Amino acid sequence: MTGRRTQILSADPAGIARAAELLRAGALVAFPTETVYGLGADARDQRAAQAIFAAKGRPGFNPLIVHVADPDAAWRLAAPNAAALALARAFWPGPLSLVLPLRPEAGIAPAVSAGLPTVALRCPAHPTAQALLRAAGVPTAAPSANRSGAVSPTAAAHVAQELEGRIDAILDGGPCPVGLESAIVGFEDDAPVLLRPGGVPLEALEAALGRPLARARTAGEARAGRPDAPGQLASHYAPRATLRLNAAAPAPGEAWLGFGPDPEGVRGPARNLSPAGDLDEAAANLFAMLRALDRELAGGGTIAVAPVPERGLGMAINDRLRRAAAPRGDVRLAP
Repeated sequence: MTGRRTQILSADPAGIARAAELLRAGALVAFPTETVYGLGADARDQRAAQAIFAAKGRPGFNPLIVHVADPDAAWRLAAPNAAALALARAFWPGPLSLVLPLRPEAGIAPAVSAGLPTVALRCPAHPTAQALLRAAGVPTAAPSANRSGAVSPTAAAHVAQELEGRIDAILDGGPCPVGLESAIVGFEDDAPVLLRPGGVPLEALEAALGRPLARARTAGEARAGRPDAPGQLASHYAPRATLRLNAAAPAPGEAWLGFGPDPEGVRGPARNLSPAGDLDEAAANLFAMLRALDRELAGGGTIAVAPVPERGLGMAINDRLRRAAAPRGDVRLAP
């Protein structure tokens, strides 16, 4: 996978047409969504899907999310229930993925679903992603476009830093406005279960359903510790530096990632997710600021992180921070 030349394509009609051509030919193309940059391949092509795992260093038991342009395309691949249809009407296109029974005739490559009888589906809202999916005309498997376990990419430059020479092209559509991966909802006996908090807050999901949303059981219990959906590993989204969470202030020698007003006397590398305490702004800044602090610490040291409220997008922010702070290489499932 190494040694190839990675093309940088502009998100104009010519660049989108070239990216679509590459996807149809079995190549790997990174592209922007409203959440993070995805690493796309034709989800029907087993060799292309396996190439995603190789480029990322992703464990083969960790399934991928399939991106499609609209709900009709999604329902050709999976069988929706009433709750799934309600969520799709409310949030598609948008930062929500649904895990549903895979139709036998869908033609999805086995590597994409990691041998599961289900598939994770999403209709992204980003105009470049929409244009690419419509131009390519293929269901597109697309996990985050970074090395497995590392901080997710929210700009084309982040993708290039990690995957240059390992993938065929990067479609540069600018920064991702949401900045956190999609929320993932699965179903147990048709009852919706939140498998991963993300770009749609829990409160909004529950409002659309008209009832509380169950949280995932200890994820993957039925599969002996293997994920039953994407985004369930305990250690993920991690910089090389260590994270110290819920810090009132940085200790001497630590970098600082703030939220709301900073404590007095902050010195050394510092960023603030949102001085005004805006959770949407914090979500959009999270991964880029973690990357920047990690770079300034040269991959060592500790980043002290201010508390973030556990509401709205704060639930997803805290989920990512806890996984980033988990022991490295921990491939257990998050509770």
